[in-house]
Amino acid sequence: MTTSVAVVGASGRLGSFTCSLIEASSEFTLVARLGSRDDPRAMLAADVVVDMTVPAVSQQIVDLAVAHGKKVLVGTSGWTGDRITALRRTVEEQPLAGVVIIPNFSLGSVLATALSTVAARFFDAAEIIETHGARKVDSPSGTAVRTAELLLRARAELGPVQAPHTDQRARGQQVASVPVHSLRLPGVEARQEVVFGGTGETVTIRHDTTSQARTSRACFGRSMWSARPPEWWSASTR
Repeated sequence: MTTSVAVVGASGRLGSFTCSLIEASSEFTLVARLGSRDDPRAMLAADVVVDMTVPAVSQQIVDLAVAHGKKVLVGTSGWTGDRITALRRTVEEQPLAGVVIIPNFSLGSVLATALSTVAARFFDAAEIIETHGARKVDSPSGTAVRTAELLLRARAELGPVQAPHTDQRARGQQVASVPVHSLRLPGVEARQEVVFGGTGETVTIRHDTTSQARTSRACFGRSMWSARPPEWWSASTR
């Protein structure tokens, strides 16, 4: 018996790609392919809801799915630590619901962020430069925001990152004390650099995504996880 899946945000690039992966799988059945003009309640016919929308509507989609006890895989960026904490409380009140938030499906991105949290304990100055294709609407990216939050957490005993002249607009947007710079350019899939500065040296931890192929295994793995019995809660650490 296959697991039925509804994809919300199916008309977008990542949503469309996710639909193609599901349709090619023997473990899943795509029962709803929803765009911005469709009634989101159609997703409630599925076992698992995959949210590939945009930050402005993602929370509404997830709240509706959770309220009906659905398992939800969130691939939309922009979920901050505060929003995740509030969602966790909501999920705990719905015994059948479960949520996994993974705004970046790349293993390399996870490793790069983890390495950055280690470096943050040794360097007081850090900034993030994230680059995506020109079609990406939101900025900074969800991965950059989460990375900044985790850098601050890693420095809990040391204090915020040191960043001079942040009153100047060209210095980027401060997220959890970390200046974040967003580039949107054609010819780029995704790139993130975390640059650390110390006396007489700098360290750069960089991750590049070269194609959407990195989505395949992780997307299915997390979807299977979402379909398990609901004794768990999980959210992305990125």
